[in-house]
Amino acid sequence: MKRWLCALRLAGLAWLAVALSPSEAAAHPGVHHLGSGESFVDGFLHPLLGSDHLVAMLAIGLWAAYLGGRALVGVPLAFAGMMALGAMLGAGGVPLPGVEQTIAVSLVVFGLMICTLAKLPAALAAALVGLFAIFHGYAHGAEIPDLAQPLLYGAGFVIATVLLLGVGVAIGEACRRSIPDILVRGAGAAVAVFGIVTVIGNI
Repeated sequence: MKRWLCALRLAGLAWLAVALSPSEAAAHPGVHHLGSGESFVDGFLHPLLGSDHLVAMLAIGLWAAYLGGRALVGVPLAFAGMMALGAMLGAGGVPLPGVEQTIAVSLVVFGLMICTLAKLPAALAAALVGLFAIFHGYAHGAEIPDLAQPLLYGAGFVIATVLLLGVGVAIGEACRRSIPDILVRGAGAAVAVFGIVTVIGNI
């Protein structure tokens, strides 16, 4: 068990190191990573290669683990569901102002939630992440009308998002059991700072 926890912590740190690398624009509308951007693989990579989306997913999962109870499952599911709604809005061309700025602000908010280990009621926490999820989903969905295989692409980024949320929960559960809260709060502060830098970059 100890080896498993150590491996999980190392994996989490490695993932965060990649996430905090300078690639903020990689997951946004109009940017493709492989080939024509029309495959399941491209959709799957979309959230993984965009540092803002990646950090947000891991942060939400980690916070959900610290909330516990119904929030442990309800918060990640709320994000995934509302993200899908946002993707449909983006694919449908529905105007939504301030998408990039709101995504950046979400990082600040999620970072602060972790930094303070805020114990919001499960319903309120789900509503909070769900609101921001619409904007994250919109950024993914805005590309879909230009793709020949929208269902494959969409399935890819939804599955990747769910997996990232799950990884965040697993990291949070491991941290909650064996890592001092001060270090977790510090990680939350780092996420918030990263969000502030991203907000400034989008001004």
